[in-house]
Amino acid sequence: MKKYNVGIIGATGIVGQRFLTLLENHPFFNVVSLAASERSAGKKYKDAVKSWDMPTPMPEKFAEMTVLNAEKDVKKIAEQTDFCFCAVNMPKAETQLLELSYAKAECPVISNNSANRDEPDVPMIIPEVNPGHLEIIHAQRKRLGTRRGFIAAKSNCSLQSYVPLLHPFMKYGLKNVALCTYQAISGAGKTFATMPEIYDNIIPFIDGEEFKSEMEPLKIWGKPDGKIIKPAQAPHISAQCVRVPVTDGHTAAVFVEFEKKITAEEIIDGWKNFRGEPQILNLPSAPKQFIHYFGDDNRPQPRLDRDLENGMAVSAGRLRKDSVFDYKFIGLSHNTLRGAAGGAVLLAELVAVKGYFD
Repeated sequence: MKKYNVGIIGATGIVGQRFLTLLENHPFFNVVSLAASERSAGKKYKDAVKSWDMPTPMPEKFAEMTVLNAEKDVKKIAEQTDFCFCAVNMPKAETQLLELSYAKAECPVISNNSANRDEPDVPMIIPEVNPGHLEIIHAQRKRLGTRRGFIAAKSNCSLQSYVPLLHPFMKYGLKNVALCTYQAISGAGKTFATMPEIYDNIIPFIDGEEFKSEMEPLKIWGKPDGKIIKPAQAPHISAQCVRVPVTDGHTAAVFVEFEKKITAEEIIDGWKNFRGEPQILNLPSAPKQFIHYFGDDNRPQPRLDRDLENGMAVSAGRLRKDSVFDYKFIGLSHNTLRGAAGGAVLLAELVAVKGYFD
């Protein structure tokens, strides 16, 4: 496998920091460019980062790199790199234009942002669930007029806590889903020091999150149809999303109804035996066991289970029959690993193996 030169756009934020910890010794990817806002540009990375929020020290190999201007140095970064990860904290319209500028400069973008996920020819991928959506890149390149450039996005971080758990059972006619996600503060780019209002509290509203939770799965389960990805018509999803005083790890309480009969044993076996393309291809960031099921009623828990398989596994527990729906269960995923930087790195590994960076 060839080694690709990589840039990180939005390198000073929490997700950007997480990218660096994951890419320090990556077998496919070599980080050569770090970019951030104008106030960070020109500084050494170690000086541009206000607070290093990772549990491990800042990798020395990046500390002395000079930070480039994400908006003004597009051409320079595109010339240095084979593709870029994007994890900026900017308004949606500005992020859309920024990612588009890189793609049109023939620098493919693997996006951690929501800005371009709604574009019908931008694949939004959970690598184990819908890897086939990468084929829409050909149509996107025609629209953009590019040879190499494109945008591919990972899905919203909270989806990882329930969409992979539902996916193996689509063949049973998944009809209705109700869920509530309990989302960690790192999903807002916060720590307890920067979000004191979360102490002894939950916040019952996360802007835009419920819409994403209800609509993004339909695109993921949709089908490429010529120039666009046509969203699925089912299941019907109703979501509530709350912020809770947890550092990392999004939990979901999920209720499901099927068209066809399915037993609890079939669901558990489906979880334990599910393998996607990342497992089949043995990608570097792929968890060996994608879904872990716990029989203990007290699991999964963020503090105990979010780091399973280097934070790239999804956990399930408390599967039982429901009096209104067919079944209910609890899901859990690490929001800044599986749900953000780790999921984007896994997506980039898939894109690389499939040849879309070449």
